[in-house]
Amino acid sequence: MKKLCFAFVFCAMLFVSCGEKKNVLHLFNWTYYMPDSIIQKFEEKFDAEVQLDTYASNEEMFAKLLGGATGYDLVVPGQDFIEVMIKLDMISEIDLSKIPNTKYLNPKTLAKAKFDPHMQYNVPYFFGASGIMVNKTKVPPDYPRDWSIFADERFKGKMCMMDDRREVIGDALNYLGYSVNSVDDKELEEAYHLINDKWKPNLAKFDAESFGKSFASGDFWVAQGYPEVVFSEYPEDKWDDIDFFIPESGGPSYLEGFCIPRTAKNRDLAHEFINFFHTPEIYAEFLDYFRFPATVNSGAAEFTKLKPHYTPEDVENCELRVELGENLQKYDAIWEKIRH
Repeated sequence: MKKLCFAFVFCAMLFVSCGEKKNVLHLFNWTYYMPDSIIQKFEEKFDAEVQLDTYASNEEMFAKLLGGATGYDLVVPGQDFIEVMIKLDMISEIDLSKIPNTKYLNPKTLAKAKFDPHMQYNVPYFFGASGIMVNKTKVPPDYPRDWSIFADERFKGKMCMMDDRREVIGDALNYLGYSVNSVDDKELEEAYHLINDKWKPNLAKFDAESFGKSFASGDFWVAQGYPEVVFSEYPEDKWDDIDFFIPESGGPSYLEGFCIPRTAKNRDLAHEFINFFHTPEIYAEFLDYFRFPATVNSGAAEFTKLKPHYTPEDVENCELRVELGENLQKYDAIWEKIRH
């Protein structure tokens, strides 16, 4: 009887194990930042399952990992948070020998990533920047195509900028000819007065969440932000009514990267996913989904089918926001004064 029971249990366990996927990848990424089609193709190719959790901000992601979340094999932080996570020993070194598709990565983008120039801890995911959207049906054609547009009183009450201290203060610093990462007190004071005295009086609000909908409804004629947010709210047959541009002087930019947490349990599959994502044809699918330019994976450019909202050349003068450490308190203090 005991032998019969053991055989039954063994067969049951064998049945369950055979019904499971061989590999499970736990991916932690930004909300709406990975096309489902790419995940499906990866699962089919590697007979794997991708379990995706999402976050809305770097702060949310960081707090969860710092708070003890240990179930993730792959995460996609922004560059300033990657710097912090490296210092805190939260992420593992990357084995580039397992990611041959890094040969397609743009040297110009890698050169900007001074915090990890040899991809020791991250492989770039996307490099981009915010810019300025103008509704050409509402605004006369002689508007300035740089950050000074927010000082133009003709559009008072019809403009908004992001509720983001590093973005807005970085825009002002760039316009004044300074680094977007400046911690010089005099330069920061100049940026404060430019925003508070010249730009803020013309703004309807600072808004990082609903500006896309407000622009599409006509409440805003000019908005600073990410183009995909606005264009996703606008009928495609009216996209020609929008002028999106990144000022020639540049401005703050961002770079997200794939990182493998120290607590990852499936490192091999994490490397496979990074390599698969950077297959030029697959990465082109990601670019077309968001109408992004091929700023990171140059090999994908020839496989894209749709025109991006901006070009790699448009962000060449943009500067990466870096981790400021204790100096971030200076930005917090300025932002507090501006927002009240």
